[in-house]
Amino acid sequence: MGLGVGWKLHGDGRVPAPGAVVGPDERLSWPRTAGLGAQHVVAMFGASFVAPVLMGLDPNLAIMMSGFATMIFLLATRGRVPSYLGCSLSFVGVAAAIKAQGGGIATITGAILVVGVVLFLSGLVVQKFGARVIHATMPPVVTGAVVMLIGFNLAPVTASVYWPQDQWTALLTMLFTGLAVVVLRGFWSRIAIFLGLAFGYGVSWLFDLGFGRIHSVQGGTEAVDHWRLDLSGVADAAWFGLPSFHAPAFELPAILVALPVVIALIAENAGHVKAVGEMTGDPLDDQLGTAIAADGAGTVLSTAVGGPATTTYAENIGVMAASRVYSTAAYWAAALFALLFGLCPKFGAVVAAIPGGVLGGITVILYGMIGLLGAQIWVHNKVDLRNPLNLVPVAAGVVIGVGGVGLRITDDFELNGIALGTLVVLSGYHVLRALAPAHMKAEEPLLDEGTTSYDDAAREEPDVTGTTVE
Repeated sequence: MGLGVGWKLHGDGRVPAPGAVVGPDERLSWPRTAGLGAQHVVAMFGASFVAPVLMGLDPNLAIMMSGFATMIFLLATRGRVPSYLGCSLSFVGVAAAIKAQGGGIATITGAILVVGVVLFLSGLVVQKFGARVIHATMPPVVTGAVVMLIGFNLAPVTASVYWPQDQWTALLTMLFTGLAVVVLRGFWSRIAIFLGLAFGYGVSWLFDLGFGRIHSVQGGTEAVDHWRLDLSGVADAAWFGLPSFHAPAFELPAILVALPVVIALIAENAGHVKAVGEMTGDPLDDQLGTAIAADGAGTVLSTAVGGPATTTYAENIGVMAASRVYSTAAYWAAALFALLFGLCPKFGAVVAAIPGGVLGGITVILYGMIGLLGAQIWVHNKVDLRNPLNLVPVAAGVVIGVGGVGLRITDDFELNGIALGTLVVLSGYHVLRALAPAHMKAEEPLLDEGTTSYDDAAREEPDVTGTTVE
């Protein structure tokens, strides 16, 4: 396929044959391909637009750079790994932590840019030495803990910033979104976040009509009277124009807060590549390093002009599974649609006007889902938390990350929250592993089949006389 931009027509170009799939190097007719591309944009819309809004970044720039990042990814993987690179939610907690330290938007994007560079270099390392280097450094117990503390670290943001702005809209939005995720099927369940946003918009508008202004906190510490849904910015926005660019700024404390997210991004990419390989029947282990490096390059490009980080999206895997179309041509179409959306300031103004109460209802579920993905990593890889080697560093690191525990190094430098929690989990696990008895170290590495539990290993450990301990 060369650069992966040459596709052969699948069948008659209309629908896949019964039991067949449209491979990455195939396509349907161009009108259908364009429709699938639009569907991919809608699928990632909810989370991908929520991320920049929560971080205080320009949503128009975010969607535009996601299009460019997707193009980079498709070219780098030569069309073998169909994927859309949306805006990563993993950095929302990082942005909140940096803001709490007094950092601005430029500091946030600068810290994320450094993470992108590290992610790119990690991909090159994986390309050269294979995936085992990742598995040895970041086993499932560590990866799961870091993903968990990143997600749950966000809980105070929902509780103190968004939910209090309009608790009843937040509650209704939460209930509707939860029902949409569970009850709806196929494509509709994949855009449950988007549907929740639309529902919250409608509820806020109706409440404004029926009850007038609400008296609550909005962007400050004092309660004021304000409309739940303020669309004045939409009316003033132009239909066509460039998004707001800005240069990044680099500060060491902010960079250290952001760096732990590298672990989550590597885990996301590894999971995506493995899932796509299983669905398409094309083993893609040789593409893991390339995918990670491409994601890092996309993040660097985006943050260099003031956008958010990028990452592969599970929502789009769902669209592929439902449609049985894995054509990368559809992702090129999606990327082009994203560029067009990015050039419409009015579209971005609609997104930026999302009421705080709606974000409260959405983030209650969204942040919890991010955190529980860490637990899913443990379950999938059969991590045994009865083993003290796993339990102790995870217990300490998660509480530090979720509770925002701090460690002041100097008068001007402090490690806390996500950064300190990750450091404790990562270093604690490897230090304890070096000192632990052999039976505690019997677990297999990430992606290997099966694990040996702590109890089973203990029963099989020879005693000093050479007999087996029962």
